[in-house]
Formats: sequence, structure tokens, C-alpha cells
Amino acid sequence: MAFERNMSNQKCPMPTQDPQVRCTNFEEVALGYTYETAIEEARRCLNCKNKPCVSACPVQIDIPAFIERVANEDLETAYAIIRRSSALPAVCGRVCPQENQCEGKCVRGLKGESVAIGRLERFVADWYRENCAKEPTQPKKLGKKVAVIGAGPSGLTAAGDLALMGYDVTVFEALHLAGGVLVYGIPEFRLPKSIVAQEIENLKALGVVIDTNMVIGKILTIDELFERGYLAVYISSGAGLPRFMNIPGEGLKGVYSANEYLTRINLMKAYREDSKTPIIRGKCVAVVGGGNVAMDAARCARRLGAETVYVVYRRSMEELPARKEEVEHAIEEGIVFKTLTNPVEVLSDENGSVRGLRCVEMELGEPDESGRRRPMEKPDSEFVLDVDTMIVSVGTSPNPLIRKTTPGLDTDRKGCIVTRDETGSTSREGVFAGGDAVTGAATVILAMGAGKQAAKAIDEYIRSKA
Repeated sequence: MAFERNMSNQKCPMPTQDPQVRCTNFEEVALGYTYETAIEEARRCLNCKNKPCVSACPVQIDIPAFIERVANEDLETAYAIIRRSSALPAVCGRVCPQENQCEGKCVRGLKGESVAIGRLERFVADWYRENCAKEPTQPKKLGKKVAVIGAGPSGLTAAGDLALMGYDVTVFEALHLAGGVLVYGIPEFRLPKSIVAQEIENLKALGVVIDTNMVIGKILTIDELFERGYLAVYISSGAGLPRFMNIPGEGLKGVYSANEYLTRINLMKAYREDSKTPIIRGKCVAVVGGGNVAMDAARCARRLGAETVYVVYRRSMEELPARKEEVEHAIEEGIVFKTLTNPVEVLSDENGSVRGLRCVEMELGEPDESGRRRPMEKPDSEFVLDVDTMIVSVGTSPNPLIRKTTPGLDTDRKGCIVTRDETGSTSREGVFAGGDAVTGAATVILAMGAGKQAAKAIDEYIRSKA
């Protein structure tokens, strides 16, 4: 189909719920492109031959090719192109930091706004699910078993790719529900859980078996998996162990790790009136940290009825690591950013609950090893922030259970599994690892990229042993 390129320098806007309305519900904030808007946006793509956007995609989606099919109104082929590289397209279209990856390399971004690659990926995945989703054909089986530990984005990606190669794949998941951070970490208003469930059903239709309530390292060890006939193991158990600030008062009632807070809300549905999972609905909440998890926690607190929510971050807005879109949405929802601020003590009332947060003002000095300017305390700058709830979102590390029960598995000082190269091979033969268990807390798409690389390496490893 011949069509005229759309040479507008601006992205087609994404419709969203009104900020005052969405603060009262957990329904998805971004409403998605219409058919007409998606076609118009796709026609902004120049279909570059050198494909700079693809080089910045951790799973190497052929972005110009799928967008060209959207521009030609051939959405089924567009989906097929995406699906060749991504096991979770509806998820990635919603939560990937496209501005730092594919869209960051888009040629259209040199003189205006980049093509809305993520929004188009979401549109195609949603359209396919709603209009022509088909039961996938199971590939011919090889009769060889592979175990995947952890049903998060990295494990699900590896499992899907290995299943397509013909392996019998079992995913062992510690929680009662598959999805990892997609179900316990990311809120419903950013990623509806029905979409995650459908993506997982697609993998099951390929023959992937998901064994929940299965804590590897406790119920079974990796050595026992090999004894049961698995030829290779992929560890993708994530980084779910929260870190704290180690300041006085962190043990008070009303102090949560972001992991616990979000798990109660997202996995256990504590925001529902009929939920049996308790959660403190603070009126004045401080979320310490500046990443995507901090934004999620702050926006959840607002939806749970908090009148004031602070994001307390020790650097400036320019250094804030959260996605630009999430920060913009938080500001629209009334979240207050207390930047260049660092907590030093959680204050207690007479009942052992939080009554305030003693803070100091910060200023930025010379760059540290990460390249960001180092925050330093301003003298005589102490003040108290009146809050009744504190949520700590300063990072996570891998659970130590697997490394403690797997002899010969090398880990670093942070507890992350050490891999030899990009294939994910470890110090134990036949054991591969990837995602947050290796890198520490990172993004969904980077974890998926690691899962794809590991699946390929596992296939090569098993074939070499035949």
C-alpha cells in the first residue's frame, strides 16, 4: 500500500485518564492509541536502512519492519515481526524505558520527537490479543528437559525461546503466581495483570510448564534438578531482597520496604475493600528513592488515600533515574518532590509508629564512580518532614538462598551471580543465569534480553553434549 509519510516533528499524543480521576482508582492511566492514531504515528517512521533503533533494543526487535507494516495497516504481520524477538510485547510496550533505548536512537528525535515506538508496540500487541489471537502451534519436541528458576520477565523469555526450540521447559516459581516483578512490583495502573496473565497463557500454550510455590534452594536444590534429568538450569530469580538505609527508627510501625508495600498492593490486592491483606493507608507518606519503583510506590500511596505524598531524593531532578513519563504522571497526580534531601532518622510517637522524618539538605559535589555528582550534606540544614508512613526504595539485591545451596556457584560482594560472558554461563557447568539475579535491579527489557541470550547459549550447550 502506498502512503504518504507523516513528517510532523511531534508524537501523536497518548490519551490518559484525567489526573484527578485516576488518583481515585487503579485502572490503567494510559488509554492507548486508536487504530487511526497508530497508523498516523507509524507513518512518522522513516524506515531507516541502518536501523539505529534496533541497535538499542535489548531483544533486537526489527522496529522499522514492524512499524512499516503498521503504516501499511497490516497489523497481523506487524505482530508476527515483534513476536519473533519478544515473548512479552504487550508488557514491553507499557513498561520499557524507550526514551533511553530504541526511541533514544530514533533519527526523528534529532529535530523533534522520536517515533512513539513503545506506544506502537503496545497498540499492535493489544490489537492482536483482541482481534485475532491464535493458539500457537507447539514445536516438535526434542525430549530434553531444561529448568528455569523464576517466572519473571527473564525466566519467561528464556522459557518461551527454549520451548520454541523444542525443549521441555519447567519454570519453578517461588510465589503462588507467575510473572515476577510484573505481578508483584508494577502497579495495575501501569500494567494490567490481565495482560500479564494472557502473555503467560501464550507461553503455556507452547508447552512451558510453570510450577508455582516452588522455592528452589529450599524444596529442591539445583543439584537435585540435575538428578531429575534436567540438562541445563537457568537462574532468573531476580533481586527481591530489599535494602534499607540503616538509620534510627527504620523498625517502627509504618515503615515499609517498597517491595513489601507494592507486593501487598499488586499481588495481594490490598487496595480492594474486600482484600484480606492489611496495609497502612497513611495520610502523609514519604517515599525515599528516585527510581521507577519509588514512583510506583508514591503513586500507589496517593491512590490509597494519602493527602500528601513526598518523593525524598538526595540528588536533583536532573539526576532522577525514573522514566520521564512516570515522573510527569506523578507530578500531574500531585506527588511532591523533595529533592536534594536525605533522611537521617525516623521519628516515633508514643505508640511506636512513625510521626516524622528527620532530614538534612544536600548539595551536589564532584562526580562519583557512577558519573553522577556526589550528594553531600549541607551543614546546619536539618529539618523534620511531618509524615506518618515511610516507604524505603533504595535498591534491592538477590535472595541468598540459591547461592548458599549451590556449591561452586560464584557470586560477587553484592550477592549477584557472576557470569562469564553475555551468554549467562556461570562457574557451574550447565548452570546459566541472567536478569536481576546477575545485574541487580534493572529493567524488564534488559532482563528479557538476558533471557534470550541464555536460551540460545543453553541450546548450544546441550547440542554440544549430544
